[in-house]
Amino acid sequence: QVQLVESGGGLVQPGGSLRLSCAASGRTFSNYAMGWFRQAPGKEREAVAVIGRSDASTYYTDSVKGRFTISRDNYKNTMYLQMNSLKPEDTAVYYCAAGRRPGPLVYTQTYEYGYWGQGTQVTVSS
Repeated sequence: QVQLVESGGGLVQPGGSLRLSCAASGRTFSNYAMGWFRQAPGKEREAVAVIGRSDASTYYTDSVKGRFTISRDNYKNTMYLQMNSLKPEDTAVYYCAAGRRPGPLVYTQTYEYGYWGQGTQVTVSS
């Protein structure tokens, strides 16, 4: 059974930090793109940060560049999202996802991902 489990979400004040983790089991994703997506109320799910087979290949949406850092530990089969300088507009449910096929590319569309976690809530508020 393939399972992705997110953790690390919560309530934080503007300017604060959180680190999200995504633990994979049942399959190794070391050769697959993985990504963090988020969905705010009334909005479509969007890619936040995506990572390829190594930390050398990454993508960030413009709104989080310079504030968020995506990384992966293939030995632990775990992916991370370090979020600094959080803003209220970062409030959303954050989802971990793994790509449908192995390869070196990074993908930014939801249809390119075949495995999803249940999500973890991130709320940035005073």
